[in-house]
Amino acid sequence: MVVFILIFSFLFFLVLGVPIAFVLGLTPLVSMILQGETPLVLVAQRIFTGIDSPVLMAVPFFILAGNIMSAGGMTERLVGFCNILVGSFRGGLAYINVVISMIFAGITGAAVADTSAVGAILIPAMKKEGYDDDFAAAVTATSSTIGPIIPPSIPFILYGVLGEVSIASLFLAGLIPGVLLGMGQMGVVWYYSRKRHYPKRNLPDIREALRVSLDALLVILMPIIILGGILTGIFTPTESACIAVFYALIIGLFVYRDIHLRDLPGILVRTGVTSSLVMLVIGTASIFSWVLASEEIPQVVTNCILGLTQNKILILLLMNILLLIIGTFMELTASLIILAPVLLPLMSQIGVDPLHFGVILVLNLVIGLTTPPVGVCLFIACSIGETKIERISRAIIPFLLASVAVLLICTYWEGLVMAIPEMFGYNPLSP
Repeated sequence: MVVFILIFSFLFFLVLGVPIAFVLGLTPLVSMILQGETPLVLVAQRIFTGIDSPVLMAVPFFILAGNIMSAGGMTERLVGFCNILVGSFRGGLAYINVVISMIFAGITGAAVADTSAVGAILIPAMKKEGYDDDFAAAVTATSSTIGPIIPPSIPFILYGVLGEVSIASLFLAGLIPGVLLGMGQMGVVWYYSRKRHYPKRNLPDIREALRVSLDALLVILMPIIILGGILTGIFTPTESACIAVFYALIIGLFVYRDIHLRDLPGILVRTGVTSSLVMLVIGTASIFSWVLASEEIPQVVTNCILGLTQNKILILLLMNILLLIIGTFMELTASLIILAPVLLPLMSQIGVDPLHFGVILVLNLVIGLTTPPVGVCLFIACSIGETKIERISRAIIPFLLASVAVLLICTYWEGLVMAIPEMFGYNPLSP
């Protein structure tokens, strides 16, 4: 009965267009009211408990660091540096789009920030050089999904808290999948650049290349400092986020001087709004997860699936299909917080390491950021590129297929995902 109430309430509020943060809070509230057994004060208590974690403090700080980097000319410096690396290839600006997202991923850990910052510069530039507007928007939206995979990653921080998995190990586990995503997207760019004869860019001379590289050096060092500090034990993930903010402020205010003190109030307000939305989703999703756990939904799901099949390959395939479908209509953070506790027991039963599962889960859900009807990155890129959602939805299909191929590789080749964490001392789950 409770499960029926939860499903019906969830779908009812979703169809009404209620924001997902409130859907996740109202759904368990309706269930509690109808049952009449649980004191409603528990709702507020569980919401507070859900966000009362020192590790989660890293989330607003990484968002702030990304906003500071985006506010100045740091994105333009990365574009100049990436132009040296891949700009001379046919379709150079599209390659730059992917490579800059891989570097930008090491700064913000958020796909939406990547789409906004990179898209605002590269989509107009690509259209000016003769790229189709739907292709320019599609490559920008898809490449931004690398952000939550390559460390630092806000979704990995959330999963680490939920699954009690080392966040440093999760960061390391995301390196190879993130690079594979970038390579897969560049493969699509290679094909369409030749098919449509997209232009090349002129390679700067050695002196100009050296000047641009040195100018971008401090920006490129930022992800190295963040990850290096975590791996060497100098600071925790939360402290690394604070270091990222401090570093971004120093180089933005005093080295590059492309942001000013008068810009900071606006940056802080944007960060506060974004962070509050994320924290609200985390809080309301935690009460939703608590209700699911109290009704033993994870155990029911595990027993149902294992009753159908105990084949690990088939279970992983079914899980991927389920997560890809959910990712098309649910927000990433909410999906992550709800699904992780439900699916973790099942994964443990079939011998999937929690670290490996975390990568699979996040990979599935970030693909949803670029799929209609709730693909946030898709809509941002569509708005910047001034193109219709129908056109970008068609243009993005080859990129989605490349991403799904990477997902399947990472799902069934566990050693590939676990290789770097194990090099740094992670002990995988015994089969």
